[in-house]
Amino acid sequence: MKTTKTTNNNDQCEIFCYDKEKVNKLSLKIESEEFTSTADIFKALSDETRLKIAYTLTQENELCVCDVAIIIGTTNATASHHLRHLRNLRIAKSRKEGKLVFYSLDDPHVTSLIINAMVHSQEDYHV
Repeated sequence: MKTTKTTNNNDQCEIFCYDKEKVNKLSLKIESEEFTSTADIFKALSDETRLKIAYTLTQENELCVCDVAIIIGTTNATASHHLRHLRNLRIAKSRKEGKLVFYSLDDPHVTSLIINAMVHSQEDYHV
């Protein structure tokens, strides 16, 4: 282990010390993984409107663009824009039935991610 002295700060280690084996193993794993598409999912869901839409899609198997617009309190054009963005990132999928477009979440992993994030945000933490 390598150690050097750093400044005193409550959110930093008071000394610089690392586990070479863990660092090397995880550094190789980080280099081999693709993070861009995962980061894109989190970016898309970081928008409050898109998160509201995605959350409503966890509550129903499928919703029409018109339903989504009314639920989130926006225009069809705005809802459609956000839904298209979610579809382009493969968070949601769509199907057309006559003149209506229906959306649903594309993957159960996305559903779990959204539900877990919502549950986590509502937990009462006592520090």
